[in-house]
Amino acid sequence: MAEPDQPSTARMIDYWLGGAHHHPVDVAAAGAFENAYGPCAAIFRALRDFLGRAVRSIADAGVDGFLVFGAGVPTCGNVHEVAPDATVLYTDVDPATVRLGQRLLADSDRAGYGYGDATDIGTVDPAQLHRFVPGWGRRPVGVVFLGLAAFLDDDTLARTLDELYEAVAPGSFLAIDFDSEELAAYPDALAMMGPAFRMRAPARFAPLLGRWQPTADGIVPVAQWRPAGAPEPVPDAFYGALAVKPAG
Repeated sequence: MAEPDQPSTARMIDYWLGGAHHHPVDVAAAGAFENAYGPCAAIFRALRDFLGRAVRSIADAGVDGFLVFGAGVPTCGNVHEVAPDATVLYTDVDPATVRLGQRLLADSDRAGYGYGDATDIGTVDPAQLHRFVPGWGRRPVGVVFLGLAAFLDDDTLARTLDELYEAVAPGSFLAIDFDSEELAAYPDALAMMGPAFRMRAPARFAPLLGRWQPTADGIVPVAQWRPAGAPEPVPDAFYGALAVKPAG
């Protein structure tokens, strides 16, 4: 397989998480971003740890099927690794990331990877959805929506989350994160994120959830969401929440 000539955000995050599925072009891009902002590994570890705690909480509630949007590389504590008894469908819109994910999960009978655009649930392959998230629309599932809100305007994000709310059964969960205004103080790093990148003040987060109801934990910096011990001392770049479609 030829070395890619363009960096991938998914592989850059894999690098920051200490994974093995990245290339020199990704390491170089990660280094350039760190030169403009600062060390990122701890921040992305905190976000991945939030994912793990949220997924375990969903699994502890009896949910055993997950649909993951913007999944990136399915390693380093991703959903099927922290909920090994669940079935998981990972999706992404980047063809190279989808191919990598399919290769990594080729021998798994509990996790699959396919194309899926969170803003259009119809792009998810129905056969894969039926296989890896059985009972979709009929019994509770977990939806993972990390790393996406920052690239959707308010109207698109609110519509997308409402469509997902309509699609899932009562008792389903949504794990989501939002990007704070952390990068506002680092214009060079902010420029690297591209024109679609949207920072939001924390007060703007809750209204965008629409009918999804956050748990009592609220929407908090990811390191402060049900930490196992003292929260990691990382910048509040990401806020996270676990929300539910109430049963009954």
